[in-house]
Amino acid sequence: MADGIRDKVAVLGMGCTRFGERWESSAYNLMVEAFVDCLADAGIEKKEIEAAYLGTHFDEVNVSKGATPLSMTLRLPFIPVTRCENFCATATEAFRAACYSVAAGVYDIVLALGVEKLKDTGYGGLPNIGSVDGFMLGANGTAPGLFAQLATAYNRKWGTPMETIKDAIAHVSAKSHANGAMNPKAHLRRAISEEQIKAAPMIAYPLGLFDCCGVSDGAAAAIVTTPEIAKSLKPNQDLIKVKSLQVSVSSGEEAQYTAWDGAHFMTTRVAATKAYEEAGIKDPRNEISMMEVHDCFSITELVTMEDLHISPKGGACDDVLNGFYDLNGQVPCQVDGGLKCFGHPIGASGLRMLYAMYEQLLDRVPDERKVKNARMGLTHNLGGVPSWNVCGLAIIGKD
Repeated sequence: MADGIRDKVAVLGMGCTRFGERWESSAYNLMVEAFVDCLADAGIEKKEIEAAYLGTHFDEVNVSKGATPLSMTLRLPFIPVTRCENFCATATEAFRAACYSVAAGVYDIVLALGVEKLKDTGYGGLPNIGSVDGFMLGANGTAPGLFAQLATAYNRKWGTPMETIKDAIAHVSAKSHANGAMNPKAHLRRAISEEQIKAAPMIAYPLGLFDCCGVSDGAAAAIVTTPEIAKSLKPNQDLIKVKSLQVSVSSGEEAQYTAWDGAHFMTTRVAATKAYEEAGIKDPRNEISMMEVHDCFSITELVTMEDLHISPKGGACDDVLNGFYDLNGQVPCQVDGGLKCFGHPIGASGLRMLYAMYEQLLDRVPDERKVKNARMGLTHNLGGVPSWNVCGLAIIGKD
């Protein structure tokens, strides 16, 4: 019987560009920037990489189709290179493929790199993400409008007053801005108050301007290997192992039937349950040290706290307002600013989240934004809309 990925793969090195409006850099420049950073951290030579996976979503405005843009840009030595794509979970998929290659014993050292150059499209948000086999399933609405419905559904499901929900999502956004302001690689680096957030122009009730993340240019990379090789190459560094990798994709049940209440993500609940089982986690509220979750909108982060089985059902607002997810709280969330402030280049976001966890686990961040006693980090991606989506989860931790 299959026993999962737990402890079969170690992260040897990671790299990440500054995210933002990178007008001065092409997608190819960003690939090189992330790769050079990653390779230096791994402490190996390029010729030691045996396979690579490229994650990019909007290929037509980035690097074209296929994987040759990665192999030619980095001058990889005629090794297997494969392009991965799965909406906003694209980089997580590239990382998953790299880890599975190592765990299967096919390769010893593998690269995963995610990149996206979105500011050049001219969109403030995402271009049209398309439909599913002729059924629009909500894709013909606006993203803010579709995600805002989570708030009204949550209000109806749990009876939480809308004012309480608005206070909670304002705190979510303020927390991300405070953390992003301290991060030199983040796109948005200005702290704002909850009062400013609640006074901002309304985009889709109850989501205001500061409840919505924009898009960015950026790239991130990871080099993975076996724990034995990682230990031999870095005997004096903590071993960062992969504890779980799970992906769950909508079947159509949410959009086409009546069982879904519209107040949660079915995919996240399924992926989280499987991820904790794979990682051997019995009590995620007390065993997960920190998280990076898919805060495309502040309400998404709020309901995700429950879908990840961290907050009790109907209890996320209380946890958020009590500071449970603040940088100095029990389970800090968006420690680097999240999608909201670090930025959201679709094909790079999953690896950027892992980079944030990796840097914290190795105590490489300044004291003012350090998570104390970090042992286990979780990352969560969503791609699509609430009624149909893909969810990718990764958990990494110290040996």
